[in-house]
Amino acid sequence: MASPQSSPKAGDDADAFIVLRDLHKSFGAQEILCGIDLTLKHGETLCIIGPSGEGKTVTMKHIIGLIQPDRGDVFVAGMHVNKLKEREMAPIRQKVSMLFQGAALFDRMTVEENVAFPLIESGVRDKAEVKRRVFEALQAVDLEEHLNKYPTSLSGGMRKRTGIARAIICQSECILYDEPNSGLDPIGSDIIDQMILRMQKRFGVTSIIVTHDMRSVFKIADRVAMLYRGKIHFLGTPDELKASPDPIVQNFINGRSDVTG
Repeated sequence: MASPQSSPKAGDDADAFIVLRDLHKSFGAQEILCGIDLTLKHGETLCIIGPSGEGKTVTMKHIIGLIQPDRGDVFVAGMHVNKLKEREMAPIRQKVSMLFQGAALFDRMTVEENVAFPLIESGVRDKAEVKRRVFEALQAVDLEEHLNKYPTSLSGGMRKRTGIARAIICQSECILYDEPNSGLDPIGSDIIDQMILRMQKRFGVTSIIVTHDMRSVFKIADRVAMLYRGKIHFLGTPDELKASPDPIVQNFINGRSDVTG
């Protein structure tokens, strides 16, 4: 059995940051993942697409250790995630942050307090340092003028940008985005896309985005993985996705209803 800290074996991409190997997961009698294999490099932006219920978010939650696979392996920066106990997960969660749908902000905390929360939880006690890093994170998402507001007074897009600031406050190397464009108008959606691109260019952040927004996919992705019937049905660049002759791929990206038929 591999040790909790064992890296992927020789032959894997030397630049690999995240590696999923033969990932299987069922909930009761329903098999969700039937053997997912995926490798991401540092600084890469991957969009995960596919019909609802195909395990996109489930796949992403394996990376941060929120779900354990029934079979298979998950590596992040050489650490064997699914061999770690919960108390050993701190190094993973310092490297990888997740932006949940709706941003999961605390309504009784201000924007500043929400963004500071993971920093304080990680043990930073210097108030001046916390304030400085919060301001820098909010500057990165153009929200520094709103730090005293509460989430209920923010637009949907601003709440999600606050969530991005909270995700980067601990200087995470990777951000997982769960449908960051859902519920937003086209302008708000474009702002979130710009934020994702900015995080990659400014901080070299590795990004994994679960989305149904194909306009966003073609704008921000370096590669696209399409999940279908528990497996990666397509993996390639946005241009390769557009050019794919596969009818399942074409039906999905063009919104034709026979994609699951």
